[in-house]
Amino acid sequence: MTATANPAHSERYTTVAITLHWVIAAAIIGMIAGGMYMTNLTHTLETNRALIGAIGYDGPSAEQLSAMGGQIEWLYQFHKSVGITILMLTIARIIWRVMNPPPASDPHMKPLEKTASHLVHLGFYFIMIALPLTGWLYSSVSTKLDIPIVLFELISWPDIPFVDGLKTDAASGLVRDSHEILGKITIALLLLHVAGAIKHEIGADEGVLKRMIPRLFGKTTKPQAPSRGAFVAFGSAAAVFALIAGGPVFAGAMNAGPAATTQADFTPNWSVDYDNSSINFSGVHDGNPYTGSFGNWDAAIDFDPAASEAGRAKITVNTGTATASQKLYTDSLRAPEWLNTSAFPTADVEITNITGVETGGYSSTASLTLKDITVETEFQFVLDIEGDTATMTGQTTYQRTPLDLGQASDPTADWVSEDVTVDVVVVATR
Repeated sequence: MTATANPAHSERYTTVAITLHWVIAAAIIGMIAGGMYMTNLTHTLETNRALIGAIGYDGPSAEQLSAMGGQIEWLYQFHKSVGITILMLTIARIIWRVMNPPPASDPHMKPLEKTASHLVHLGFYFIMIALPLTGWLYSSVSTKLDIPIVLFELISWPDIPFVDGLKTDAASGLVRDSHEILGKITIALLLLHVAGAIKHEIGADEGVLKRMIPRLFGKTTKPQAPSRGAFVAFGSAAAVFALIAGGPVFAGAMNAGPAATTQADFTPNWSVDYDNSSINFSGVHDGNPYTGSFGNWDAAIDFDPAASEAGRAKITVNTGTATASQKLYTDSLRAPEWLNTSAFPTADVEITNITGVETGGYSSTASLTLKDITVETEFQFVLDIEGDTATMTGQTTYQRTPLDLGQASDPTADWVSEDVTVDVVVVATR
């Protein structure tokens, strides 16, 4: 038997509060389920990668494992994106709640029930802040998955600053465990919350579901006080988001550095048409090809086809202007273990030992200095000269390991191919 309805205690929550409640609830439940799925999928991938090639192995093929790895990468990025979204919505929800107090609780509730309900709600607010924050912190200090956050494949999101001291296996593992424990606490709170709602629906108390799902579980009255503060609540959340998201934009502008300028110890006899020239790179990431290019570079060229052996060229590349086929790759390139653009804003290439080859074209030595490491490789190119305009097309391949690229997160090239192909097109006039 239910208590007689009291209009004062049938007041529903505001529309904004109801919407935030269900959106955040659905997101958290999805995050917990997705987190469990990702953990199991990652464990399956790592186990099979360790066993593939072993005698008697009958698990997924290398191609299937690559596809699984791509799925995991997407899931982790989506998980991070939703987590940050929950954090921003929680900011709006807290401000909204302060400016729009919830309806009074049912007076038929026992003191112990009121206390329990209050503690569960406080627990949820703690979870809505702590769960995304620990996930963000783990992403910032992880030694195993040191991958930038790109929200919904569109917006760069920075690591938490001043936490480099936690970037150890032990500390990052503790953060990861804390994140997982909070997920389990969330499940417990959800069960308590649902049990309490059901109890009040079938017990002697006045039901509470109708206040959060108007019209479906009974009649309610409108909130006594008019809603206020939507601009403040959502504007504040948007301001926090913009302030944090603006960090990578500012850092990218700073890391891009000044325009590349080549310091050559010879007098160039060609003038490069940079609008029609390019330096591109490509490789394979988890079974899928990727491409990229450098947006700013400068070259000095001294070359005479009649005396190719005496020819030479020097190129300075602004590493901060590297862009890749996915924003996640672009952000990753700037990291210390890759191009380390903040510490090494430029890379230098010197072309020497140019000789003609029987099949046509030329072979040369390309000496690349990147992050104070110098590596030499063969650079082959063809040259098409019409009047005073020449078009050079060339290609070479570098290995990541000698250049100390990606050796912290992928030293065995499980994810990113060891070979990086560089294609160069130079249009110049003399």
